[in-house]
Amino acid sequence: MKQLPTLSPARFLVDSHCHLDMEAYHGDLEAVLERAFQGHIRAVISVGIDEGSSRQAILLARKHPMVFAAIGIHPHAVGDIHPTILDIFSRLAVENRRHIVAYGEIGLDYARKYAPPEVQRQFFRAQLALAKNLQLPVIVHDREAHEDTMRILREFAPYPQGGVMHCFSGDIALAEQVISLGFFVSLPGVVTFKNAGELHSVAKLLPLTAMIVETDGPFLAPVPYRGQRNEPAFLLYTSQKIAELRGISIDEVAQQTSENARVLFQLTGDFLGDKEEGADVCDHQKPA
Repeated sequence: MKQLPTLSPARFLVDSHCHLDMEAYHGDLEAVLERAFQGHIRAVISVGIDEGSSRQAILLARKHPMVFAAIGIHPHAVGDIHPTILDIFSRLAVENRRHIVAYGEIGLDYARKYAPPEVQRQFFRAQLALAKNLQLPVIVHDREAHEDTMRILREFAPYPQGGVMHCFSGDIALAEQVISLGFFVSLPGVVTFKNAGELHSVAKLLPLTAMIVETDGPFLAPVPYRGQRNEPAFLLYTSQKIAELRGISIDEVAQQTSENARVLFQLTGDFLGDKEEGADVCDHQKPA
């Protein structure tokens, strides 16, 4: 592995969005988490995209003190789901609240349209309502659906528990709309790409108090690993690029984005506090 950027001993990062349950990590998850820990990543939010991956996220959070879970149904997965699925997710959240810090990822994706847009909008609304009822912050997926995503988010405002626009792909004007709802904007490894000019502008102009960072692993690995498997330790490259664009130190990026993540997800202590003992991770189920 190439030399990673480094943080001072007092600083750490939070990977606000990763899919640790996915097949890409099946062979070496323990090593992946150890590299993250050695790189001063102190918490990873493992994000569900359907029932199976949401259950896996909970199991991972039970086993690994640095892992926290988010549960939800991705817009790709809403086209063919059981009628009682939201009741199932409600019970999951209540029964596993100690390990669940957010509801998501949910939202709209008009790029591939694995589910009809009208069905996506229906379940986006239903899951926003459920998240508010459960008093959980929301993790929002928005791909080529900016107008409808923001319109629906405004319908359900305000959000007492807040939320985040995951893997942000818009311009600074859209980012300002997002933060006007009390949400954070999450920047992925794409910000390290040379052709990501619009995202570079967002990274420069967005208030640091409104920003968190993510890998979206195993996807969207930053330079110098672009095109390869992403993992939480690579969050250091993303943070270093943001620091360069803003003309500040990586420690400053780490300090503020980690505090933002702590506030949003209500993370407590040093992120390595007591967890349930004796919980084993069962065989991973490949997400749909």
